[in-house]
Amino acid sequence: MVDGNRTFFLTGGAGFIGSHLTEAILAGGDRVLAIDNLATGSMDNVTHFLGHPNHRFEQASITDRGVMEQMASEADVIVHLAAAVGVKLIVEHPVQTIETNVMGTEEVLRVALRNKCRVLIASTSEVYGKGSKFPFAEEDDVLLGATSKSRWGYAASKMVDEFLGLAYWREFGLDVVPFRLFNTIGPRQTGQYGMVVPRFIRQALGGEPITVYGDGSQRRCFCDVRDVVTAILGLAGHPDAPGRVYNIGGTEEVSIQELAERVVEMTESDSQITKVPYSEAYAPGFEDMERRVPDTGRVHELLGWKPKRDLREILSDVISYERGRIS
Repeated sequence: MVDGNRTFFLTGGAGFIGSHLTEAILAGGDRVLAIDNLATGSMDNVTHFLGHPNHRFEQASITDRGVMEQMASEADVIVHLAAAVGVKLIVEHPVQTIETNVMGTEEVLRVALRNKCRVLIASTSEVYGKGSKFPFAEEDDVLLGATSKSRWGYAASKMVDEFLGLAYWREFGLDVVPFRLFNTIGPRQTGQYGMVVPRFIRQALGGEPITVYGDGSQRRCFCDVRDVVTAILGLAGHPDAPGRVYNIGGTEEVSIQELAERVVEMTESDSQITKVPYSEAYAPGFEDMERRVPDTGRVHELLGWKPKRDLREILSDVISYERGRIS
């Protein structure tokens, strides 16, 4: 690994996490090369970087081998964030989900191997599926649902990404670091694809009913995107990181009903909280998980990392950001 003056190549560089990662890398004096096909990313996330001497952006797909090769040839580290994201997108476009995740990761690993780049692969807590042992640890067995449920196709595709990345590490000695993201939130996140926090906050600020899918008892742990970025950058530089999977997420558990109530209270909204059956929100037979709680001991042991911001602070930041968008 190169210490200092590194060049990072980000796939999905115009996305929510990619844009925050770009900010942190540039603030540290390193260089960013980024691509995004803008399927779920947005130019609004990167316009303030355009013209920065250490930033270059290309609107392109990760299947564009010419652009991928050019960017990777200049890079020390590839952070592969490009993927189908959000439950709504996953359920409505299962072919796009599986093809984007599996084929895209395969292309990233091939170009990384040719150019001897370290690769960080963004995975997801979805791979834990219907696990009932809490908190979720990286070496736990996993239980997925039936192949007839498209949600599990997303989980399986991300598992294949991890398997493939670790296979490149074992067989070819490529520095590969898969990391599993739990619910990551912060400014610039879109609610378009089912992300719960921006959706709740926008509904509350607009005086609309806050729609809780299911009965609201499902529990999640939310982590600020800036804390997540700190962990990603730590994994990018640590010599002992490759060859293992790392959970990155918050550990403060909250039910979705409680989350909605907090948003109403913090926005001083008159919005009512309403329940929407999963069959109406997504599709008949949709399955959800009651709890998502990460064991972050592995990343803490390696990096000394733990989240710094609690849920109230994160929600306050997102509410301020969303109010700014309205005014």
